[in-house]
Amino acid sequence: MLQGLALVILLQLAFVLNVLYRAWGWWSALRIAVEVLLMAWIVQAIVVRSGLPYGDLHYTPFLQPQLLQIPIQIPLMWLMMLPPAWAIARLITHKMSGCLMRFLFILFSGIAFTAWGFYIDPLMAHLGLLYWTPNGALSGTPWLNYTGWLLVSGVITFGVSPKRIPAGSLLLLYILSWLIQLIALLFFGGLTLAALIGFLLMGLMIIFAAIPTTV
Repeated sequence: MLQGLALVILLQLAFVLNVLYRAWGWWSALRIAVEVLLMAWIVQAIVVRSGLPYGDLHYTPFLQPQLLQIPIQIPLMWLMMLPPAWAIARLITHKMSGCLMRFLFILFSGIAFTAWGFYIDPLMAHLGLLYWTPNGALSGTPWLNYTGWLLVSGVITFGVSPKRIPAGSLLLLYILSWLIQLIALLFFGGLTLAALIGFLLMGLMIIFAAIPTTV
């Protein structure tokens, strides 16, 4: 499972970076990639030392290599799934204008990213890659954790401020992640409740992206 998880991360990350490079050029893609990785790692470093904003989170030694107790796979996963979340938000808000569009873009980006979190954190807890003290109610993850996902993904999106999102290819990756994670949680983890919540939330984001709002 660990080897499979690492392979999925690398393949999806390579796809995302290729899409961003083709849309933005190497300099903009590199800049945003570095910003996301750095901010995601800083947040994780704060979390494991203070418990904010995710709760008392700890990573086990199984995910290697680690930098100051943070597995490098964690910021890589943020870079892997934030751009698809931006694509969802772009499709939902592309007919809006002004300050409302910017605010809702950040909000929907956070929701779309956090929806995926209902898949990945219970799976990682089930595999013994991380844990909370005390254990949370959803397959070992506390509900506070997802508030942290929403807040931090919104802050990173605000800081990066991505433009000209290549929505088509990234939407496809979001849909594939939606289906693959469902299979992983149901058939390999037995995490029925987390699988259903993730499936429902990510599915709603896909539906909203297909029927954009006009304001």
